[in-house]
Amino acid sequence: MAIVFVGIDLAKSVFAVHGVDEAGRAALVRPSVARAKLLELVASLPPCTIGMEACSGAHHWARLFAGHGHTAADRAEVRHPYRMSGRRGKNDAADAAATCEALQRPNMRFVPVKSQEQQSQLMVHRARQGFVQQRTATINRIRGLLSEFGIVLPPLKPSCGASRRRRIWRTCPAGATP
Repeated sequence: MAIVFVGIDLAKSVFAVHGVDEAGRAALVRPSVARAKLLELVASLPPCTIGMEACSGAHHWARLFAGHGHTAADRAEVRHPYRMSGRRGKNDAADAAATCEALQRPNMRFVPVKSQEQQSQLMVHRARQGFVQQRTATINRIRGLLSEFGIVLPPLKPSCGASRRRRIWRTCPAGATP
């Protein structure tokens, strides 16, 4: 029988792949697939539905798999109820099997695959958010250091105008300079 569902546990260098046929029997069990061989393995499969956890790199792999005629589904981290417990417990092969099992559930929610343009926009927004957080941390650090010299400033947004900054500095003790 042909493989209809494949679950992949994504990683940095070694992936686990689990595929089932129409009857739900394991037809493809590869607990260790090198990164360089993953696309080759997936390309050799007949068109099927491939499920992965929604993590970094998932959208990239989903686009590559779709290029080979597969339907890729990134899903949120909800495979825990389907993970086998007991001796096998949590490992990459069990995660791939649980992903494959979760993929077959009718009420499972999936993350739409993002295009490269969408991911690029998200990357810019996330980088900007990181810079804003760093700026805020630096301002708070300076306020904390100034308080060690008796200069206690109110919370100061970086976007406040120069006139407000001058007013605040005028309230500082005599030895402080802007």
